[in-house]
Amino acid sequence: MNVCFETFGCRLNKAEALQMEAEYASKGWTLTPSHAEADLIIVRGCSVTASAQHDCEKLIAHLKRKYPHKKLLVCGCLKDKSATPRQPLLHALEKTAGDTAVPVPTRTARAYLKIQDGCAGTCTFCIVPKFRGKSVSTPFTDVLDTASRFMDVGYHEIVVTGCNLSLYASEGLRLPELLSALAERAKGSCRIRLGSLEPGGCARETVRAMSEHENICRFLHLPVQSGSNRILYAMKRPYVVKDVEELVSEARKLMPSVGLGCDLMTGFPGESELDFMATQGLLRRLSFSNVHAFPFSERPGTPAATLPGIVPRNLRSSRAHELARMSRETRKTFAQAFVGKLVDVVIEDETRRLGWTGEYLRCKVLVGTPVKRKDLVSIRVKRADEDTLIGQLVRTR
Repeated sequence: MNVCFETFGCRLNKAEALQMEAEYASKGWTLTPSHAEADLIIVRGCSVTASAQHDCEKLIAHLKRKYPHKKLLVCGCLKDKSATPRQPLLHALEKTAGDTAVPVPTRTARAYLKIQDGCAGTCTFCIVPKFRGKSVSTPFTDVLDTASRFMDVGYHEIVVTGCNLSLYASEGLRLPELLSALAERAKGSCRIRLGSLEPGGCARETVRAMSEHENICRFLHLPVQSGSNRILYAMKRPYVVKDVEELVSEARKLMPSVGLGCDLMTGFPGESELDFMATQGLLRRLSFSNVHAFPFSERPGTPAATLPGIVPRNLRSSRAHELARMSRETRKTFAQAFVGKLVDVVIEDETRRLGWTGEYLRCKVLVGTPVKRKDLVSIRVKRADEDTLIGQLVRTR
């Protein structure tokens, strides 16, 4: 029996899809990228933005038209789904008595470790809690066990994922303690990368934990959303601009070369030119090296969908494009700062000799000693081509 997976959306969706792939494979199913060859097609959808939902629904409609007799299952953050994200679609598998450890995915260059699901937030623009529910954390010891199994099968980078990582809590321990424990478990063989972290809550303690372990990647991604306190209040975000600035200041103080990423939403209802200028100002002051700028989209069933002060769609898009332009220049400058330095890179594409540094910069290894996918290598940076580092292999770790 053949199964084909189509996955949209965030790292969490990807982590869940990879886990399902591994479970199906362990039961004897053959993974295939071909819809035509598949007996079962599983679509893990996304409704975070109107564009993402449209792409998912377009594919589903196409599959139903072209393969009306094939089994099609839909899950993830999408309406009319066949199962919730917390109920993997394993009813299609034969359960075997005495099944032990759940298999871990092995086909990607980096491992994705899901530690939490759901969110207790009430952000006015977000539809995710309707699909994900309240926060649920994976038991502390289970997280460490899964991380160990990832390392046993040859992974040199583990990406910690969740719907809202700052809500992690298990056995009286929170995200900072979990990160420290993962770093200790991985010392000498693997590095840990943190997914998106909310600016409030335990963020500053998490940053301190990151700084205490060299094998935690020096990269911090913050879903900031806006540089205007007025808009953050309308969004019901649990922080103000000052909190973001203080967190970034703390991160740079403890980790001077840290890479900083953020999400920025443009055109939220009521966003004025002054509000947008405030976001531009925040972007300039904090010099984020990796920016995901996107226009607001109305999600039916969320409070923001009915708020007054609608911003024209073309203005939402033009503002997002302007933030993206600004961030590209900052990223180039950030990349230049690594010329002459030694960086650690996990290889993702061995043919093109490409991988990612701990600071989340793409790096190309000059021709020389062969590199393999999943390798953790040290590179001496010779130059930067736009925002891509070019360097010579020093050693494989």
